[in-house]
Order: sequence, then structure tokens, then C-alpha cells
Amino acid sequence: MSVRHALLALLTEGPKYGLQLRQEFEQRTGEVWPLNVGQVYTTLQRLERDGLVASDDDAADAGPQKSFHITDGGQAELTTWLKTPPDLSSPPRDELVIKVLVAIGVRDIDVHEVIQAHRRHIVELMQEWTRVKRDAAPEDVPLALVVDAELFRLDSVIRWLDTAESRLRRAPKPEPSLPAESRGPGHGVPKSTPSTRKAGARR
Repeated sequence: MSVRHALLALLTEGPKYGLQLRQEFEQRTGEVWPLNVGQVYTTLQRLERDGLVASDDDAADAGPQKSFHITDGGQAELTTWLKTPPDLSSPPRDELVIKVLVAIGVRDIDVHEVIQAHRRHIVELMQEWTRVKRDAAPEDVPLALVVDAELFRLDSVIRWLDTAESRLRRAPKPEPSLPAESRGPGHGVPKSTPSTRKAGARR
């Protein structure tokens, strides 16, 4: 989450104090991500250092009585951030994916039991978020959007776990690996690759 850019967005509405920014940040994001006021002041100091915000008084340090406004540079930074897609070119280092991958090779661990344990937990989370959405006030649009995003995310995790379960059940059982010293010379090295086969075919 970019707190830095969220604060810039709030400052487009006019000058604000640090405590006010923390309160409005939590309100605008459905009060799902609590924000430490110290983090707000630290972020504001860095934004001011970078010329993206400016303070409206002569106080030396950021504090309750010091307000900030966004600069032209801050407005340009915010616009660029909003219009730039996040980097999705490589998969994130997802802890659940890593657990399943590692569990495949762990002795005395049934990877299918691991998958089902996580699946049950995620179903429970989806039920909790569904209750939050049901009990939310109709006008609380930020909370509804956050809950929708989380439900969609968790649903995709469930579908991935189901796919992983099915794929692992269809996969052939791996042969037990031999100790390194008992392997013959060149063990594990392919005798030819697609490129070498093509080269041989041209001779």
C-alpha cells in the first residue's frame, strides 16, 4: 500500500494536519488498514524533503499544529502514480504458494492435507468478510469496495488451491532420488537439447 500517494491524494482537497490525514485515510479506506500517526508524520517529512508537499507554517518539525499542502511536483507525482499500472510482470512471492510447493517434497507430510487445511481457513475468512459486508451501512461505499476486493482475492485463492489439488492428484509419483555419489557421470544432463538436435539435422 502506498501511504505516500494516499496522503498526496488527500492533500489535493486542501491543507491538512497530520492527525486529520490519518483520520481521513482510515475513513476513505473503509477503516480496514489502521495507520500509525508516527508513520503519517514520517511520510510527510519525506514528502516535504522531496518537494512534493510544503508546510504552511514555520514549525521546525512535523506535529499536530503543522499543516501541509501539495505542491505542483506532488500533483504530478500523484497523477503519474494513479495512471501507472502496478508491475505484475512476475508473480509475487506468495507464502501460500511457497508452502504448497515445499510441502510436495517434505517427508511424512501429505500435501493434500496442507491444501485442505488452508482451504478451510480461507472459506472461514470469506464467511467473515461476507458478514462484514452484510452488516455494513449502505452508504459505506469504501468498506464495500474493500470487502468486494478481498472476497474476489480469496475466491481466486480457493480456485488455485482446487486446481493445485487436482493437478497433484493427476501427476505421476516422483521416483526417489539417488545419493549424489551413486549417480553416474553426467546424470541429470540431457543428451541433447532442441537446439543441438536441430544443428545435427542440418548437417
